[in-house]
Amino acid sequence: MAHPTPPPDLAAARAALSRARSIAVLTGAGISAESGVPTFRDALTGLWSRFRPEDLATPEAFSADPATVWSWYADRRARVASVQPNAGHHALVAMERAAHARGAAFTLVTQNVDGLHQAAGSGTVIELHGNLRRVKCFDRHHPAVTWDERETPPRCTQCASLLRPDVVWFGEALPQAALDAACAAAGAAQVFLSIGTSTLVEPAASLPFAALQAGACVIEVNPAPTPLTAHATWVLAGPAAAIMPVLAAP
Repeated sequence: MAHPTPPPDLAAARAALSRARSIAVLTGAGISAESGVPTFRDALTGLWSRFRPEDLATPEAFSADPATVWSWYADRRARVASVQPNAGHHALVAMERAAHARGAAFTLVTQNVDGLHQAAGSGTVIELHGNLRRVKCFDRHHPAVTWDERETPPRCTQCASLLRPDVVWFGEALPQAALDAACAAAGAAQVFLSIGTSTLVEPAASLPFAALQAGACVIEVNPAPTPLTAHATWVLAGPAAAIMPVLAAP
């Protein structure tokens, strides 16, 4: 049975990916939402609906009320632990393996903090905003693997500082090494994919535009238009879990 002919944009995007010697990918909250991970603001429901983001996701908020902030992130961590990567995540794993098999570079950059790319099997993932599954201490950033669940929040076993989630809070700088690597990948890419991101949160929002300026073809995969849509080389409107498996198919 003959396979249906893909739409022109999808066919052109697949052809460009198959030829590219360097591919960079940026993912945002949309791809994780398809696994059931609520976005930051969508998670402010129920018990947490009375809080504003600045009440829960700033160093000042943690200093003022560490128990509440720790509990909020413990709740989010438990929610993330209960979900699985979706077809969009798995398609990126397949795309990475295919790229490496033909000797092409592949760099995955994410704004997400849920660890679902790693759970799906992606190789090196550049995490711009940290990882909700990791914990570090507030004062000296010592990584913590275990802690006393009876304490809210627990304390670092190395320096007794309070533990906090290893994510980037409002008002904090992104990890410089991660940002530098993401910018380098965008500048070197022949094809850049922007998947499930609103293209509103800086500095990540500038990455596809930097790729365009450097001469890359840019593929946007998103259900709704974004500031990138009018500039992208190809726009594939729809959810990542539906589009990515087709885009990554051999």
